[in-house]
Amino acid sequence: MKIIGIIPARYSSSRFPGKPLANIAGKTMIQRVYEQCKSAASLHEVIIATDDQRIYEHVQSFAGNVMMTSSTHESGTDRCAEVASKLNGFDIAINIQGDEPFIDPQQIDLLASCFENPKTQIATLVKRIENIDDLFNENKPKVVLNKKGEAIYFSRQAIPFQRGVDKKEWLDKRPYYNHIGIYGYRIDILKEITNLPVSDLESMEALEQLRWIDNGYHIQTALSNHTNDAIDTPEDLQYILKKYFNQ
Repeated sequence: MKIIGIIPARYSSSRFPGKPLANIAGKTMIQRVYEQCKSAASLHEVIIATDDQRIYEHVQSFAGNVMMTSSTHESGTDRCAEVASKLNGFDIAINIQGDEPFIDPQQIDLLASCFENPKTQIATLVKRIENIDDLFNENKPKVVLNKKGEAIYFSRQAIPFQRGVDKKEWLDKRPYYNHIGIYGYRIDILKEITNLPVSDLESMEALEQLRWIDNGYHIQTALSNHTNDAIDTPEDLQYILKKYFNQ
């Protein structure tokens, strides 16, 4: 089983333009993500997929593996599918967020292990919610699992709803999970799901994985204990600099 790690990276961002090239204590964000991924034992190759010449040239400057992709892609999944269509010999593609400079390589390996089961089509990670603020934070998608550990629904709302129970007690009654935005796909499945039309569930929640569930695909999950620090805004970057570098 040969696995490629793909890091989609685009320059344009409404909240943080040029984010992949943001300096984090002497290295850019995209270089830090790339180096973390290169430490994952499960990956046979790592490649950055971008539509921006500035990012392309920067990755080349630190001898990273990079590919130019179309500027019309609407999601990282679409960008990954283009890379997969141009490269041969891989069975699994792992889509790694380009805004998590300190992603734990063991998370990537954990996700890759889901494909030891030949029935796994798509896989992702979840983390148990430990505080009530995260449970009701609409910027942190939640996921409901079945008995097999498969995702059966994702939502920005706290689900499932507990009728007749005070919301402050929900975490005491059952486990709730946040979704961690890293995906693995079998290459043939990746090519299929990018040809699907946008579904109404996806549009309502603004979560692309609902399109796949809506069309009958199965998403296996694995439980991670690692807290991911994503950088969505300049303020997030300042938090990271204080947390990791005391700057």
